Amino acid sequence: MKIKLHNPKRETEIPGGLRADELCRRLGLNRESVLIIRGDELVTGDAVLDEGDTVEIRPVMSGG
Repeated sequence: MKIKLHNPKRETEIPGGLRADELCRRLGLNRESVLIIRGDELVTGDAVLDEGDTVEIRPVMSGG
């Protein structure tokens, strides 16, 4: 599956068939500090990401 990361902006590929939580672990990311987006859909940590998916990972932003 194709992974698009932001901050810093880069792309990588990882074999599919794994949960979103596991993807974060493999990339060394804190699951609570990022949003995982597949297409136009925000995915949960237990969602299974498939080989053909393109996933975007964005940092959680907050402000006041």
